[in-house]
Amino acid sequence: MLAMRLSHLIFSFVSCLLFHSGAAAETLHEVRLTGETGVYAIKQWKIDWPGCEFEGGIKDGRVSLVEAAGSRWLRVRFATGQIGPEKGGAGWRWPIGSHKTAEMTYMLRFSEGFDFVKGGKLPGLCGGPDNVSGGRRATGTNGFSARLMWRRDGRGEAYVYHKNQPEDYGESFPFPENFRFPTGQPVKVRLAVTMNQPGQRDGTLRAWITTEGGSERLMVERTDMEWRSADSFGVDGLYFETFHGGGDSSWAPTRKCWADFAHMAVKAGP
Repeated sequence: MLAMRLSHLIFSFVSCLLFHSGAAAETLHEVRLTGETGVYAIKQWKIDWPGCEFEGGIKDGRVSLVEAAGSRWLRVRFATGQIGPEKGGAGWRWPIGSHKTAEMTYMLRFSEGFDFVKGGKLPGLCGGPDNVSGGRRATGTNGFSARLMWRRDGRGEAYVYHKNQPEDYGESFPFPENFRFPTGQPVKVRLAVTMNQPGQRDGTLRAWITTEGGSERLMVERTDMEWRSADSFGVDGLYFETFHGGGDSSWAPTRKCWADFAHMAVKAGP
């Protein structure tokens, strides 16, 4: 029964994705997971994610390819007692060309009894010449990043590096208080970014979650974002990154857990 519900949710997600990808002004960038199931090798990663300049977690064997309900999933196993994509999870930046608007979609599933601890990162969108994360403050000229996070007890938020962020680390835009990420069940994630006109705070950020058997729910909506000071960059990357952390070991998982990702795609505008 669970497999049937999962298959139905994935089918609905893919059907919606294909329907919306037909606009002439849009480009659809789909991640195609190929190769054999099992440990995800560097050679296969380079085929499925062409053009990436760095990676974390692949060489260390923390990423594998699994099949469930007729779909392929990337499974990231989080190392007990570790934080960050280099030691505890996985991460890379996939170039998609520069765009004014982009909408990312993917399926996400946390393992049963997932150890949320204090929080951790989930994939999102990014842009600009630098990798703006990890305390590298966005200045308006070096880039931006817009990812999701899980928090304690499965709460959620958008975690964003932007020109007007109040601190060196990203700014948090929490999901509604009554939301919790489920474990052992898939959810659909949809994240949309529109770049601002230089000198204006008219950029947008929106995030939606669809839970199994539920309707899509808007979690975050911001229409006052200033991502950049000049139009020298746009949304140019799918930022695949997931790990516990956090700045110290108090964020690290205390038991084995993993997260699955499937049907990852970016629909990008001009």
